[in-house]
Amino acid sequence: MTSLPLRLAEARAPRYTSYPTALHFHDGVEGALYRQWLAELPAEMPLSLYLHVPFCRQLCWYCGCHMTVANGYKRVAAYVALLRREIALLGEALGGKRPVSGIHWGGGTPSILSGADFMAVMDDLRQVFDLLPGAEVAIEIDPRHLDREKAEALAAAGVNRASLGVQDVNPHVQEAINRVQPFAVTRQTAGLLRAAGIKALNFDLMYGLPHQGLDDVKQTAALAADLQPDRVSVFGYAHVPWMKKHQKMIDTAALPGAEQRLTQAELAERILTLKGYRAVGLDHFALPGDPLFQAAAEGRLRRNFQGYTTDPAEALLGLGVSSIGSLPQGYAQNEKDLLAYSKALREGRLPVCRGIAVTAEDRLRRKVIERLMCDFAVDLAAIAKDQGLPGFDFSEDLARLDPFIEDGLVQRSGLRLQVTPAGKQALRLIAACFDAYLGESTRYSQAV
Repeated sequence: MTSLPLRLAEARAPRYTSYPTALHFHDGVEGALYRQWLAELPAEMPLSLYLHVPFCRQLCWYCGCHMTVANGYKRVAAYVALLRREIALLGEALGGKRPVSGIHWGGGTPSILSGADFMAVMDDLRQVFDLLPGAEVAIEIDPRHLDREKAEALAAAGVNRASLGVQDVNPHVQEAINRVQPFAVTRQTAGLLRAAGIKALNFDLMYGLPHQGLDDVKQTAALAADLQPDRVSVFGYAHVPWMKKHQKMIDTAALPGAEQRLTQAELAERILTLKGYRAVGLDHFALPGDPLFQAAAEGRLRRNFQGYTTDPAEALLGLGVSSIGSLPQGYAQNEKDLLAYSKALREGRLPVCRGIAVTAEDRLRRKVIERLMCDFAVDLAAIAKDQGLPGFDFSEDLARLDPFIEDGLVQRSGLRLQVTPAGKQALRLIAACFDAYLGESTRYSQAV
């Protein structure tokens, strides 16, 4: 039985992969302003790149990503041409070859690209950007559609980390989410990647899925750990059918309740810990030798749209439909509609359509929220001073935090805060106390 009050388990809050969150983006940020922001970046500032591929071969009913079913490779090939055009436009806007510390391919299923097309895009990136030594090149993979040839092509293109979607290993859960993936397939894919030279592997697991019980979570975590991926993510299923219409295919009555979800999350953590993994942040786990765990131990852990990361870059550029960039000046999101994205690129425009400029207070609050999400602790006075706002008044935020202190979920000493072990699962709600934009909204996912 968890010690977290049930009322909190049922509450909703942002995931805080950005601040302000995407819910507050507006159309006042477009291509011309984004181009100005890019030109203002110091030439020596390392960048991080995110490339979004919105295609999958099949629709998984739990999916919350921006994607569509490809229905053949012709649409994918056309999209590759658009990505390459966007890379060229970015190069023009930046005005010089900028250093890059990391590249992340997400989706959708970015491994849906042919080996030749993937290599062509990576070659274009190397023409426009200076990929730094030791830079991480990561890609998300659907294990059901990877063979030896594709694994070797990815490795030849420079990929050195792969994330495998696993979710749950049990057939009755897989059928309920329309993603049948025998565990033997996952095992085989991990072997193919390692044989090709891609040694760093992440597994993505989920709890809170339809018809998923404690035995299912236990078996999934145990089998996943037995394959020894460097990192394991354990996400709670976010049931938001008002935003993702295909989630209506999931039987709501079959979803675990709030208390069950809490127990599932705690069980997955217990199993992974017994298997030698160490908790990193809210929902990530890593082997002790992995850079993610080391960054967490040394206070260097970061958080961005891909979740927890070791990437130190202060600017992340998003490429592809719907992708979001994070710059010191603010956030910029590309067109979500593929036709609008294509039209902008054909006209020689960067396809940004919305975003938000950040203020000095936004930067302060972003740093406070990031440190809470990464370290479970924060020194408000030290961060305010570091952000150039010494003496910032946190009184309203701290008043919102009082109930968490009373419940024993947070300890406070002056302006120093420490989340207790009992408060871990309430971390997003605790961070929300410092969100000046947050209103009463049911559009966020369940906090646990």
